[in-house]
Amino acid sequence: MTTPTPSVNRLRPRRSCLAVPGSNPRFLEKAQGLPADQVFLDLEDACAPLAKEGARHTIVDALNNGDWSGKTRVVRVNDWTTHWTYRDVITVVEGAGPNLDCIMLPKVQDAQQVVALDLLLTQIEKTMGFEAGRIGIEAQIENAKGLVNIDDIAAASPRLETLIFGPADFMASINMKTLVVGQQPPGYPADAYHYILMRILMAARAHDLQAIDGPFLQIRDVDAYREVAGRAAALGFDGKWVLHPGQVDAANEVFSPSQEDYDHAELILDAYDWCTSEEGGRKGSAMLGDEMIDEASRKMALVIAGKGRAAGMRRTSKFEAPEA
Repeated sequence: MTTPTPSVNRLRPRRSCLAVPGSNPRFLEKAQGLPADQVFLDLEDACAPLAKEGARHTIVDALNNGDWSGKTRVVRVNDWTTHWTYRDVITVVEGAGPNLDCIMLPKVQDAQQVVALDLLLTQIEKTMGFEAGRIGIEAQIENAKGLVNIDDIAAASPRLETLIFGPADFMASINMKTLVVGQQPPGYPADAYHYILMRILMAARAHDLQAIDGPFLQIRDVDAYREVAGRAAALGFDGKWVLHPGQVDAANEVFSPSQEDYDHAELILDAYDWCTSEEGGRKGSAMLGDEMIDEASRKMALVIAGKGRAAGMRRTSKFEAPEA
């Protein structure tokens, strides 16, 4: 289906994506003061079945009356194989639509599940008089079928903003031989998650979406969290889930460029702009110190500079045009 797509920033900062149980008012209040880029209020795994209905209303109240300044506001509903999904979406969006940025859909297995959510959101927006197409969708890939269908899923809706790896359910779906989420299974000498992460990343980038790594459950082992997050960041992922306040700073650091890299990227952009200008001789390439830069260098620098700017980093160096 075609959804009217307003001018919405679909590439929001998501270095740290904090999971908050939707049934816990104390956690919902505490989350508002944490420096996470994104907070998702959870109606799925973090809520017991008997608590889900009440949690919908607790989340609506938190979204409408809380201070979520500077954060992307997301609600994770239950997946379409349950009987809770449609009422999750209707209650939350009708009750707090103007104060909601995205709906996260777990256990996505095919494109039609995303299309169904898109359609339901559109009907609610039109009924309530909300801006059609503003609320985004995040799709969580949690089993083999979802990964096999990921290209179709990534292209399913203009609302789609992110593809998220859900490691625990995924590991169970392929019978991976470990009980520790994110841990390398014994007996396999390489990175057992490399293909999965790269497959998600390629689908995301092919459709201008963000790629987000899932949770690390050993919440007090921040060093191990950094190691696992660093693997995803090195590939090009945009962020990772955090389950504990202690993981937030680590995620923000790992998924931001270093000051040195950020400064270097900005210098490349300035130097390329200068060398291609009339003043710089309209050249297609130039030297920045001992480094030759060209259009490809500019594209790479744009990525690093964009991440640094989104993280609020400030330059500590200034470009000076070479003397003639």
